[in-house]
Amino acid sequence: MKKAICYTLFLGLVVLSACSRTNSTGTTAAEKRAGYQVLFDGTDLDQWVGNKTDYYIEGRDLVIDPKRGGQGNLYTKDEYSDFIYRFEFQLTPGANNGLGIRTPLEGDAAYVGTEIQILDNDAEKYKDLKEYQYHGSAYGIIPAKRGYLKPVGEWNTEEVYVKGSKIKVTLNGTVILDGDLAEASKNGTADHKDHPGLERTSGHIGFLGHGDVLRFRNIRVLDLTKQ
Repeated sequence: MKKAICYTLFLGLVVLSACSRTNSTGTTAAEKRAGYQVLFDGTDLDQWVGNKTDYYIEGRDLVIDPKRGGQGNLYTKDEYSDFIYRFEFQLTPGANNGLGIRTPLEGDAAYVGTEIQILDNDAEKYKDLKEYQYHGSAYGIIPAKRGYLKPVGEWNTEEVYVKGSKIKVTLNGTVILDGDLAEASKNGTADHKDHPGLERTSGHIGFLGHGDVLRFRNIRVLDLTKQ
């Protein structure tokens, strides 16, 4: 009898644990209550516009393969101002991509919008980059802390919080960037380049390919202007 009770309790805990986590295609119950919108559930790209040639669905993952002959980036259909954006990503060796925020559909999103770097920090070819070019950094503006990426081939979880000029990036449960874009650039940007996108208060969110294969999944967003 005790064994049966223990086994039942064990199964219950397993179910509760599973329910508390985000699955590979949706949101947790807490996220649903909070109002998160699923942008990619592994079945279609209806919430996206742009390069749907290089960005495609494979095994319920969103994959980018630049060798497929497409051009440009993949952007959310809608624009966002203040938001929390959550996603998972899997790097390949030497992979380089980016997350554009508050960006228009045309132009270099790192400058006409703002880019959060997605990068295999440990690749030999990136050993001499500037500190503001590594993963999680607001490209050219604010550097992120390093050392929190999982080994290449494993899935990473990331959250990007944007409200006004404040930005926070959390990678695998650790805050790697917490700063103010306006404050960081008031005397010029770290890369000494023009970033007109810093003046934008809304725009699209997008994945910015740089010629490498990556996978993404479980993409959702919370529009903070509706809270």
